[in-house]
Amino acid sequence: MLRSLAVPFFFVLAGLAAAYDGPQDNKADNVRRIPPPGIKISDADRAELTKDVAAFEQEIKQVRQELAGQPRLLELFPDVLIFHKAVDWALKYDEFYEAREVKTARDLLKLGRERLSQIKSKKPEYLSECGLIVRGYVSKIDGSIQPYGLVAPESYTPKTLSNYRLDVWCHGRGEKLTELAFLSDRLRNPGEFTPKDAFVLHPYGRYCNANKFAGEVDLFEALDHCKKHYRIDEKRLVMRGFSMGGAAAWQFAVHFPDKWCAAAPGAGFAETPEFLGNFQNETVKPTWWEEKLWHMYNATDYAENLRSLPTVAYSGENDKQKQAADVMAREMKKFGMTLRHVIGPKTGHSYHPEAKREVNQRVDLNVKNKGVWIGTRGKPSFTTWTTRYASFGQITIHQMDEHWKQARIEYVFGTRSNDTNYVEVGTENVGAFRFDSFLDDFSSIFTPHDIEGKRPPIYFLVDRQKLMVPFSQSDSNFTAHFRKENGKWKVVDTLDDGKLRKKPSLQGPIDDAFMDSFLIVKPSDKSPHAKVNEWVDAEMNRAIDHWRRQFRGTPRVKMDKEVTEADINNHNLILWGLPASNSVLKKIVGKLPIRWQDGKVQTQKQGYDADTHVPIMIYPNPLNPSKYVVLNSGFTFRDYDYLNNARQVPKLPDWAIVDITTPPNSRWPGKVVDANFFNEEWQWK
Repeated sequence: MLRSLAVPFFFVLAGLAAAYDGPQDNKADNVRRIPPPGIKISDADRAELTKDVAAFEQEIKQVRQELAGQPRLLELFPDVLIFHKAVDWALKYDEFYEAREVKTARDLLKLGRERLSQIKSKKPEYLSECGLIVRGYVSKIDGSIQPYGLVAPESYTPKTLSNYRLDVWCHGRGEKLTELAFLSDRLRNPGEFTPKDAFVLHPYGRYCNANKFAGEVDLFEALDHCKKHYRIDEKRLVMRGFSMGGAAAWQFAVHFPDKWCAAAPGAGFAETPEFLGNFQNETVKPTWWEEKLWHMYNATDYAENLRSLPTVAYSGENDKQKQAADVMAREMKKFGMTLRHVIGPKTGHSYHPEAKREVNQRVDLNVKNKGVWIGTRGKPSFTTWTTRYASFGQITIHQMDEHWKQARIEYVFGTRSNDTNYVEVGTENVGAFRFDSFLDDFSSIFTPHDIEGKRPPIYFLVDRQKLMVPFSQSDSNFTAHFRKENGKWKVVDTLDDGKLRKKPSLQGPIDDAFMDSFLIVKPSDKSPHAKVNEWVDAEMNRAIDHWRRQFRGTPRVKMDKEVTEADINNHNLILWGLPASNSVLKKIVGKLPIRWQDGKVQTQKQGYDADTHVPIMIYPNPLNPSKYVVLNSGFTFRDYDYLNNARQVPKLPDWAIVDITTPPNSRWPGKVVDANFFNEEWQWK
C-alpha cells in the first residue's frame, strides 16, 4: 500500500518519543535533562535576534500606550506576544535545536510585527482568516502568555450565523516542542484530521505533560478563548489525540464526559502502573499514597463515565501503545460496555489509512447526532475519586465521604406513581451534591396540567429516602442542594455551611494548588536552622526554574512583606521557609495543623528535629479559606518523571515530613519520613 512521503510533524514527535522511551530511561540516578540543551547558534545570529527581540518589545510597549483605553484591541495583544515569547525564550534558555530554527525565529518576529501593525491600525484582519492560525491568551494560573493553534474551515467568515463543530487535537510527545517549534508547526501543518466545516483546536498544553495539571487547564483556557472569538457549537465538541495526545484524550473523555459529543483517542496510555510495566519495562514500586494518587489520572478508574460518551479508540496492530485501548476495553466491559476499537492491520505507531477513514466515519456520525444526550441512556451515572472532577450533566458532587475512594452517583427522572413526581438518585461515597436543571427536564414526570400556572414541588428519592423540594425559582431554572448528616439525607439552602471541608477545587493534593492562580512567596529572613535555609533556597529556586521548563510560564513571585490583601484574595500562596523566616507563614501558623515547638516539627503523632526536617503541606488559607496555602513545595513530580508522561502524576499527598539529611534527587525532595492525607474536614487522619 502506497503512503505519502510527507511525514506530518506530529509523527516526527511521536518517533522521537519512541526513540527515547524505554528501559534506558528507568535509571533514576542517570536522568536526561528535559527539555534537552539546545545547539549553539552563531554569535552573529544571536546578536541579530537579541537586538530584534528587544526592538520588538519596545514596539509592543509603544502601541500599547497608543491604544490605552481601547480594551477590545488591547485584549488582542497576546496574539502578538506569543511570537515575542517564542523567540525571546529560545534565546534566553538556549532552546534552539536545529540550525533552521534561526530562520524560523526571524519569520515569527516578522509575523508578530504584521499582527501588531494590524492591531495598531485597528484592522486586525487575521481574525477573519481561514486555514492555519495561531492565537494566544493570558493564563489565570501564572499570568503567562500561552499559544494555541487553530485550523479554521474554508467556509468560515466572521459574518456567518452558523455555529461550527470543533475538534480538539492533543499533540504527541515532543521533548523539543518549545513555543518556537509549536508555532512553526501550527503555521504549516494542518494536522492529522481536518473535518469539513469544522474548526480544529491544537492546544499547546504547556509543553510535554500529556495535558495534565496546568496542561489540563490550558485546554479549557484555550477553548474558552476560542469560543469568545469564533462561533463554536458547544454541542459539537470532539476530543481527539494520538500517542501522548491519545493519553490526554482518554483523561479528558472520562473526567469531562458531558463536554464532548464524541471522543477518539489513539494509542497513548490510560493509566500508570500497567503501562509502565508493559511499555517501559519498569518495575513500579509506589508508596501507598502514590498508589492512591494514581486515581487522579488513571482513566481506567473512570471507565464507567464513557457510558455517556460515544468513544472510538484507534490502535495500530503492532503498536505497544495498543495496551491503552485494551485496558480501557477491559474496564468498560465490567459495566456492560464494548469499546469500539478500530485497529490498523500490520501497523505500528501511526494511523492506517482505511482505519483512519473508519474512525472519521464513526466520529462524524456521532457529531451528526450531537452525541447521545446523557438522559437517554438509562440512569446517567458518574464516577470520581476526587472533587477535582465533580460535575456531570445536572449533578455536581460537592463533598465525598472519603477522598481517593471511588464515589459514584446516578439519577433518573421517575414516572408518575400515586400522583408523586420524583427524581431518583443513588449515591456511593457522596456526602453532598447539587442538582441543577430546567423546568423542561421534568416533562417526563409532569403533565402539562401540572406545569400550567403553577410550580409543583419536586420529590427526590435519594438512596431511597424521599425528600421534597419546592420549585421556588422565579424563572425556569431549578437548583436543589443535598447534604448527608448522620447517614440521612436532607435538603439544605446552601452547601457551604461555613465549616472547613474538602470540596471542588479545595480538596488537595499539593499539586492542585498549581491548577489555579498561585503566587510564590519568598522568605525575607533566615531561620535559626542553617541546613533548612539552604534546602529552602535550593528547592524554591528549583521550583521556579522547573515551572518554566515543564509548564512554560514564569511564576508570580513576591517577598513575604510585599504580599497584599489582593494577593490573599486572588491567589493560592506558595509559602517558602519557616515561621521564623516567612512573615506570612508566621501570621497563620497558629491555625495550621503542623506546629513548630520545642525544636521540633510537630505532627499529630510525632515530632521531628527542626534542624533537619522540613514540612511540606497544602491547606486552606486561614486568611482566605477559599484559596490554598502550600508550604515548601512546587509541583511534586520530578526529573525522573519527566522521562515518561505516565509517571507525571502527584507524588505527595496533602502533607509530608522530609528529612533533608538525605539530599534531594530526581525523584524526591529528600527522604520522606512521614506523609498522609487530611480527612474531609482538613484535620489529621
